[in-house]
Amino acid sequence: MRARASAVALALVCFGACAPPKPATVSLRLQGNENDALVTIDDQLLGPVSRIEKKGVALPVGKHRITIEKVGFFPFDELVDVKAGDKPISLDVKLERIPE
Repeated sequence: MRARASAVALALVCFGACAPPKPATVSLRLQGNENDALVTIDDQLLGPVSRIEKKGVALPVGKHRITIEKVGFFPFDELVDVKAGDKPISLDVKLERIPE
């Protein structure tokens, strides 16, 4: 019985210590000339540029497609490759109006 209790105690200690680490992320900071343009990352709509400017986004390691769109403007589309330990990514996006 005592050996079983020790094994259970060891398992509980290991569960806390052996939990997988949180995935590494890198901060994305964004500025833009069209605050109401919509930001999409990896096909997930995050909201307007103004919201991302204020809060930023934590991107996990890997490749991510960042798209910023507004009706009447050419879209911004960029693929970023995030690596563990990278410095924060800063994008200054200037959308250009589509000529009529």
